[in-house]
Amino acid sequence: MPNLLLVEDDANLGSLLQEYLIDKGFPTDLATDGQKGWQSFVDKTYDLCIFDVMMPKKDGFSLAKEVRMSGRDVPIIFLTAKSMKEDTMQGFLVGADDYVTKPFDREELLLRIEAILRRYKKTPDNQEEAKIYQVGQYSFDYSHQQLSANDKSVRLTSKESELLKLFCQNLNQPISRSFALKTIWGDDSYFNARSMDVYITKLRKYLREDTSIQIMNLHGEGFKLMVG
Repeated sequence: MPNLLLVEDDANLGSLLQEYLIDKGFPTDLATDGQKGWQSFVDKTYDLCIFDVMMPKKDGFSLAKEVRMSGRDVPIIFLTAKSMKEDTMQGFLVGADDYVTKPFDREELLLRIEAILRRYKKTPDNQEEAKIYQVGQYSFDYSHQQLSANDKSVRLTSKESELLKLFCQNLNQPISRSFALKTIWGDDSYFNARSMDVYITKLRKYLREDTSIQIMNLHGEGFKLMVG
């Protein structure tokens, strides 16, 4: 079963969630602050991380940045009592896969965990064939989540890779917002839509050195990756 890392400074909530997730078949380690969470992450391999945002010693955003810089491609869910738009956007900017606002239903969190793990799961039976896309001067290796050009390369997150792959498969063709959201995020909710906007902004930044490439906003429709 997938191993989970839960980092939550509220001892009661953390213990309840850990017990619940273990009972549902997910081995879960609990850390009570960001520093302990980072040490657990370094010491062990995890399939998904759940980070509280407001924590002593190291907040959830800082912890997530370190996880992303480690090079391990691990999905992250943020738990937070905050509901401000700026906090949500900051979470997605550091590479969050989902964002759950307290108070929340444990079953809803479980469903989100299962949905994210399904998207990340790679087995011999469903392993996707290696594919390299050429986008202007860029080479996009989907299997290794690498975008390269002029001897420089950047490793994309899973969401960035899925989104760029969708654009490449529909090069110079319009993609509706709803289709992209349902294909990659599973539903077209408001927060997922805001998350997608953040990732599209990041893709534009990655591709900006080639002026022949443009990710266009199509008013009332969606997007189009134009090359040439």
